[in-house]
Amino acid sequence: MIARQDLAIHLHDYLDCGLYSDYAPNGIQVEGCENITRICTAVSASQSIIEKAIAEKADALFVHHGYFWRGENAVITGMKRQRLGELMKHNINLFAYHLPLDCHSIIGNNVCLGQLLGLQAITGHTVNKMPNLIWSGGFSAPMAAMNLRHLINNKLHRDPLVVGDLDKPIRKVAWCTGAAQDFIEDAYALGVDAYISGEISERTYYQAHELGILFIAAGHHASERLGIQALGAYLNGKFSLEHQFIDSDNPV
Repeated sequence: MIARQDLAIHLHDYLDCGLYSDYAPNGIQVEGCENITRICTAVSASQSIIEKAIAEKADALFVHHGYFWRGENAVITGMKRQRLGELMKHNINLFAYHLPLDCHSIIGNNVCLGQLLGLQAITGHTVNKMPNLIWSGGFSAPMAAMNLRHLINNKLHRDPLVVGDLDKPIRKVAWCTGAAQDFIEDAYALGVDAYISGEISERTYYQAHELGILFIAAGHHASERLGIQALGAYLNGKFSLEHQFIDSDNPV
């Protein structure tokens, strides 16, 4: 068991939250019970995830995508009212960590994805003054584009969308999970053969072809399941908190 505020302070330091100017608040977003013994983790704090956390009798729900995003309507009505109401009714704390959980060098989404794919010489790179926002690594031997697609499908259980030069052998890869398709030029500047992110935009198709690199959209949800599970495992090991990961079938 650990006190809510002690846990928040520990994670603020451990995840280096102060390094990031983020799109939403990191840390406690909804205050619940004071002492925490059992936690659930999930990618996003949707209504169905909250209901499952209630069923698991969680004291806290940890997510990568929480609430109160920059530019979001500030009123508490409708869907947001329902979600927040359930958390407060059942006295469940909501913790959310966005960029700090993408970029962390041990349990971050990006480093975990690189390790899952078996990449070597995994390195984080600073972009827009944010450390470890894009990562790079390489394979021990060149890999065909379709073999890389099959590898990602096998590891993330989602068939990725692949655009660009399908005949180009892949040696060095850059990646940034989630909706990071617009960092494709930053990835290109690293001299990579392929760039992996979660989502793709219409313009990304042309950028990949004109830059001459492969772009792989591995799925926003699929590419960001790893960090939050690693965070749950860390908290289980560090504070003996009971941990249950809750997944969803989000195909995006």
